[in-house]
Amino acid sequence: WILFESVHFSSKMLCVRHCARQSASTTLRTLRWCSSSATQPTTSNGRVGVLLVNLGTPEAPSVPSIRKYLQEFLMDKRVVALPYPVRYILVNFVIAPFRPKAKVGEYKSVWLPEGSPLTVHSQATQRALQETLGDKFVVELGMRYQSPSLVDALKRLQHQPLSKIIVLPMFPQYASATQGSVVQRVAEIVKDWNVIPNLEFVTNFADNPLLLDAWAAHIQRGYLQDGLEKYDHVIFSYHGLPVAHIPQGDIHKCCGTQGAYSCCENFSDANRLCYRAQCVLTTKRLAEKLAIPEDKYTTTFQSRLGRTEWIKPYTDHTMKELPSKGVKKVLVLSPSFTADCLETIFEVGEELQKEFKDSGGEEYTWVESLNGNSEWIECLKQMVVSRSH
Repeated sequence: WILFESVHFSSKMLCVRHCARQSASTTLRTLRWCSSSATQPTTSNGRVGVLLVNLGTPEAPSVPSIRKYLQEFLMDKRVVALPYPVRYILVNFVIAPFRPKAKVGEYKSVWLPEGSPLTVHSQATQRALQETLGDKFVVELGMRYQSPSLVDALKRLQHQPLSKIIVLPMFPQYASATQGSVVQRVAEIVKDWNVIPNLEFVTNFADNPLLLDAWAAHIQRGYLQDGLEKYDHVIFSYHGLPVAHIPQGDIHKCCGTQGAYSCCENFSDANRLCYRAQCVLTTKRLAEKLAIPEDKYTTTFQSRLGRTEWIKPYTDHTMKELPSKGVKKVLVLSPSFTADCLETIFEVGEELQKEFKDSGGEEYTWVESLNGNSEWIECLKQMVVSRSH
């Protein structure tokens, strides 16, 4: 929970109250900061601002740009949950001097003529959403780290006659390191405004029916023309988190009470903020839509960094093990990403494919992300419109 302090402007005080709004679905949670109507009346004919937020990317496939991005990203205490002195030394003297040199070739291999794939696809999503919403809405895009920055995106919205701003991080599953970080950063920026607007944060849409419809239509249209029988197994690979992050969302203290990860397998109010439980939920709902039998799919986690334990099973380990179990043909998708980036194009599309085939696998099919497809835009539209009143 983030509390805004009162801001004095002229002789009046603008008081911001923090309230939580719980939707009918136990899995769709929204945080709202509502300005007092006594100090900030709602404009009935005002437009609604929409701030789409994605994680961020280096500005160029170069060592200096990658280093700058990693320093900002990893110095976020919600990402690397260590005391500041330890985090500073780790990032600036252990990771930043060496990792950019190892990653620059990977970034160059995925870079598009227009720029970073994450930025290109996110900007295309912004334009498509603006077009479908019409001129009663103003849609901006900001990256949590690097460019286009949240500061600049919010500044553009600040000077519009808006009745409210809806902040929509493009990560379906809540985690402190993603949505939590976005909420905190937006709060830090707007707290210094003289007039703080009505703000609404969409922080979890892991099983939103329209999101599931978008993924199902995308997969059926592009990868299941010959039927599900073409594949021996389906892998749902999500971005991983250090195990130490999981208890941060365990407000009911149920994590580990049923053995390692057992409490994540069945989604409930008790574990609704657990990132792993949300990923498992997305997998189950999407598998149901695609009619994939339970023994034909696995939820895994990718993109580990460092030597600490991350949530399991690991995607790369799973890829090496599957061929020995008779799985020769796999379909792989990453439902925690809504726009393709290094982690999907290179890690899932190339690295994991090599590991699978080197271990005896024969056919490996990577599912591109939703990017700007029409069903995904419709999902975003409905999430915005339903909160615009």
